[in-house]
Amino acid sequence: MTRQLKKSNLILIMLVYLLGIFMGAIDTGIVTPARNVIQNFLAVDDKTGIWMITMYTLAYAASIPVMGKLADKYGRKIIYIISISLFGIGSLFCGLSQNFDSFTVLLIARAVQAIGGGGIVPVATAEFGTTFPKEKRGMALGLVGGVYGIANIFGSSAGSAILDIFGNNNWQYIFYINVPITLFIIIAGLIALPNSKAESVKKIDIFGISILTLMILSVLYGLKKIDFFDFSASITNPSVYPFLLIFLVLLPVFIFAEKRAEDPVMNLEYFKNVRIIITLILSFMTGVILMGMIFVPQFSENTMKIPTGSGGYFVLILGVFAGVGAPISGKLIDKLGVKIVLGFGFFVSALGSVFLVLVTANYPNMITVFISLMLVGLGIGFTMGTPLNYMMMENTKEEEANSALATVSLIRSIGTAIAPAIMIGFISHAGMSVQSNIMALLPSEVSLPELPYAQELTEKLDTLKSDPDMKDKLAGVDIPDLSSMQTVKINMNDTNSNIALPPEILTMLQSSDVTTITEACKVLSNTMFDKMTPDVIDKIESGLDSGIASMQDTATGMEEGITGMQAGVQAQQQALTQLESLKVMMARQMTQAASTGGIPQDMPSSMTTQAAAPMSIVDMIPEEVRSRIPQNVLTELSDIKTLEDLDKKIEELKFAIQDLSVQADELTIAKAGITDTINKMAELKNAIPGAFDTAKNNYLSEIEQRKVPIESKFQETLNVGFKQVYLTVTIASILSFLILLIYKKNKAAAINNN
Repeated sequence: MTRQLKKSNLILIMLVYLLGIFMGAIDTGIVTPARNVIQNFLAVDDKTGIWMITMYTLAYAASIPVMGKLADKYGRKIIYIISISLFGIGSLFCGLSQNFDSFTVLLIARAVQAIGGGGIVPVATAEFGTTFPKEKRGMALGLVGGVYGIANIFGSSAGSAILDIFGNNNWQYIFYINVPITLFIIIAGLIALPNSKAESVKKIDIFGISILTLMILSVLYGLKKIDFFDFSASITNPSVYPFLLIFLVLLPVFIFAEKRAEDPVMNLEYFKNVRIIITLILSFMTGVILMGMIFVPQFSENTMKIPTGSGGYFVLILGVFAGVGAPISGKLIDKLGVKIVLGFGFFVSALGSVFLVLVTANYPNMITVFISLMLVGLGIGFTMGTPLNYMMMENTKEEEANSALATVSLIRSIGTAIAPAIMIGFISHAGMSVQSNIMALLPSEVSLPELPYAQELTEKLDTLKSDPDMKDKLAGVDIPDLSSMQTVKINMNDTNSNIALPPEILTMLQSSDVTTITEACKVLSNTMFDKMTPDVIDKIESGLDSGIASMQDTATGMEEGITGMQAGVQAQQQALTQLESLKVMMARQMTQAASTGGIPQDMPSSMTTQAAAPMSIVDMIPEEVRSRIPQNVLTELSDIKTLEDLDKKIEELKFAIQDLSVQADELTIAKAGITDTINKMAELKNAIPGAFDTAKNNYLSEIEQRKVPIESKFQETLNVGFKQVYLTVTIASILSFLILLIYKKNKAAAINNN
């Protein structure tokens, strides 16, 4: 059968399988640059959003052994076609999740995708591993690894390109691209693929798969909730330790189930073989290392200050060198042996990660990004898939190829499922510091334009209040010191503020990248101003209104006082006129008396003799005149007995009239000043809203002027999280290299292969 395939359909069969691998791998990469876009659109945070990748890897890991067994029983062609169909259906509903606006739909669709994916790579890898002769097996598996690596990396660039073409708001098209590929593979596969199957197939270990899935879910959920920066406190949190305990409780149950299973999902006999144990440990580590890739787009976007969704283009650097490294590693395995090739891959991977942490993150530019991604990509190319599959097949029987390779994929998938749950915690923790760090860079005060008459009014009111005569009248006037409001203190980090930001503003801040953070700060500030200033303006205007009302009351009182004074002056003027007329009349009569030597008949005796009883001058005023003199003046005149007293009283009345006139004039001037002050206060009040609008614009302009330091601080803060991610990759690479050193080649397998 194999020889016949080599002569006829081998190339077409290889193309159909490789195209399926390409589609499955491109989907992982194509989601990577869109991860932030999708989670922002569906309003979920980083730790929740990462599940669109974790769910895929988890369901993928759980489906691998099932699909492997089904392929053995029903044939690789049938299961491969079914897997491709499930993958296409899942892709379709991943895209439709945007129309449903549902992250839950997306996760379910990703699980369906993954179940299909679980039957693509393992089935294709098993077909290649058993169809090709042993001397060409490394090259064949290298093709699988190369296509997988190239597609995975190319997917990121394809994702960025699709987002550029259709826009971030149409991210569903990154999934729809799989639909036509699915249709082609189904048609070609039905025509060209042979339906290879095992002669005897044991019962599928459904119970073991279920227990293993629960164990992985428990660990993932527990790790998701752990704060590694406060490990001791978070590990005792009820949302963490119960799930880790579930894992520990299920572990012996799983072991017991696998020992009794006819065909265990994880052959425990493998764990009695040191070489296989090392292979599986390295598979897990490779999964951890591989997951560093999913953060490359976001890291590149942050480092190179490019928009979200554009970072996938930088993954092309990774893809080129991974694509070159994978087939080369396959060829070198046949010549140099798997240990040297895999060791070189781990070494280069560690070197690239160290360079990224120490150099690229601190000195970001195109050169440092290129070097780090080149090294990481080359390391991935030499470690991904081919060497570990080769090692596993070297230590197992050929008839166990499906289950052996499925176990390697399962363990690697567990690593790819667990690693993001830990790594995203580093990014999230760094993200928690972004807001406070950025807010600390925003201007701490805002400049107000000079308010009309502010200084003048403040000084004038202070002067009036210091005047003893005006103090009581202005006692209720309380005007803020507007002259001191040239600057207003701003604290965007005020945790005691009662101002609640709209959800869309919070979402915008959380989803900001280095290119949008400055604009986000301006939107935040604008929103804060719009929420804060009405109360501030209302307080100032209320103070001004209160002051204007009080001063208007004062002006009204002054007007009444002026009117009263003017009436008093008029009345006293009339009295003065009457007294002066009386004085003239009396003087004339006395002159006549002196010339005639007699006494006028109408002259009171008190004016001529001291013997007569005293008589008031009021009695001498004719009745018609007396009625026109104010009563208070008449009362004062009642004490006047002589002409001399009358003269004196006239002088006093003149002085009183003059004094009252002066007071009336002064009060009139004071009232005019109060009226002017009221008018100026009203004008100032009208200028307040415009002044705050100008102040807001000044503040936003100052934020724009600080764009460079704001972006740099954002970049620097997030890079702390990326450093921790790639430090994890570095540690995993170094540990893998050290573990590989103790690996010894299976001599029996080497003899058999020869």
